[in-house]
Amino acid sequence: MTQARLVITLPELVWIGDISRQYPDSTFTVLAAVPSDDVGVGLVRITGLDIEPLLSAIESDDQITELSIIQQTDGEATIQFETTMPLLQFSSQASGLPIEMPVKISDGEATVDATGSHERISALGTQLRNFGLEFRVEYIQERLHTSQLLSEKQQELVLAAVEGGYYDTPRSCTLTELAEEVGIAKSTCSETLHRAEETMIKQFVEDLPTPKESENRIVAPE
Repeated sequence: MTQARLVITLPELVWIGDISRQYPDSTFTVLAAVPSDDVGVGLVRITGLDIEPLLSAIESDDQITELSIIQQTDGEATIQFETTMPLLQFSSQASGLPIEMPVKISDGEATVDATGSHERISALGTQLRNFGLEFRVEYIQERLHTSQLLSEKQQELVLAAVEGGYYDTPRSCTLTELAEEVGIAKSTCSETLHRAEETMIKQFVEDLPTPKESENRIVAPE
C-alpha cells in the first residue's frame, strides 16, 4: 500500500485558488466533497480574520452555483457549496483513487493525501496534469499492515500485553505475570516483546512524513 502527499497549486481561474490567494491568511478545510454530473458539491470550514468579505467573494463568484452558510462565528464559517469547477474531485474520480479528507487549502495551494496502489497514485498524478494542475510530491512511501510486520506469536503476545495492562501507566501487569498468562518463560516473553516493539517502533518512525523536494511528477510504475 502506497501513501502519498501532494501539494497542488490551484489555478487562479478556479474560484478557491483565486479567493484563497486574495485572503492568504485564511485556511479552507474541505471536510467532504462529491462530484455530481458536471458540478461538485462540497462542505468547507473556513478560518480567518476577514470572514464576511471572504464569504461575499465566494457567493459572487460565477463558478459557485449554490452556497449555504451552515455555521458562522467570529473568525470561522462552515459552508456547503456547489461549483462548476471541482477539478480535484474530477481528477480523483478519473483516476479511481479517492482523495482523503480533510484537504487543507491556503494561499492557492491544496495539501492532498491519498492511499492506494502505486498504479492508482500514478494515475492520480496523470489526471491532475490532464486537468492542468501543477503539483509537487511532498512524500511518497510504502506502508505495510501491522499483520505483515509481526509474526503470529508476536501479535498474540502484544495483544495479551495490551489487554493485561502491561503497557498501562502505571503497569497493572508485570512481565512475570504476562509470561505466566500466555504460558511461556519470562526470558522468552521478554525477547519476543522486545523484537515486536523494535519492529513496530522502526515502522512508526519510517511512516513519519519527511518532506522532501521532488519533481512535479509521479513516476509511473515499471
